Amino acid sequence: MACSAASTTLFSSNPRAFSINSASPISNSFSQSLSIPKSFIGLRKPLQSHAPRSVSLTRCSRSRRSFVVRASTDLPLVGNIAPDFEAEAVFDQEFIKVKLSEYIGKKYVILFFYPLDFTFVCPTEITAFSDRHAEFEKLNTEILGVSIDSVFSHLAWVQTDRKSGGLGDLKYPLISDVTKSISKSYGVLIPDQGIALRGLFIIDKEGVIQHSTINNLAIGRSVDETKRTLQALQYVQENPDEVCPAGWKPGEKSMKPDPKLSKEYFSAI
Repeated sequence: MACSAASTTLFSSNPRAFSINSASPISNSFSQSLSIPKSFIGLRKPLQSHAPRSVSLTRCSRSRRSFVVRASTDLPLVGNIAPDFEAEAVFDQEFIKVKLSEYIGKKYVILFFYPLDFTFVCPTEITAFSDRHAEFEKLNTEILGVSIDSVFSHLAWVQTDRKSGGLGDLKYPLISDVTKSISKSYGVLIPDQGIALRGLFIIDKEGVIQHSTINNLAIGRSVDETKRTLQALQYVQENPDEVCPAGWKPGEKSMKPDPKLSKEYFSAI
């Protein structure tokens, strides 16, 4: 499980998009015994791939559903409208439907991908975000987790005790991406393994991706850094004539993006 660099942009663009319709069969059975590829244990080998750029989230049921994927050819994802998608999920031990566009104009969204249920690093990340869900609620932000597993696998994992490698009850939905459409749209799918890298995206209330990080399989993510980046994003959106320097936290000095005015910041450090 390993990592790549994060990038942040505060300007949106209008990506060109096209629609793809595909069926998303949901398995009616699962196995808690998984065969983990050897490459899953460490860092995956580099490969050349160019994934389409768009997806959507909604609440769901047990029946078969269609994914509507709008893939954009514009790169990078940061600064563009987040791919919209509709998919089944598990929340509060029930099957629901999640649709990303339902959050537009209402909340910020932290959308994160993880490789597989019933694995190792994954539950530490998933439970860490759940335990601090209230902190993100105060920031008007929803958290959504995604993997290629079925909702039945998600449900079994939620019903497994944490001390046994399970998740216990979570404060946010776990989305099922069995068709792998969402993972492809966000550019995190490993084609030769059929699982997602540890991608994390911060989407603002206008539906624009303002931040992304992608870790390789062996590297877990930081809830603290995710929250700090979200707070910096919200600050500059509320104060468009300011920018946040390295490691900025709420209450610390910001900077004016101007050759002369920026000297006020530099002279104070």
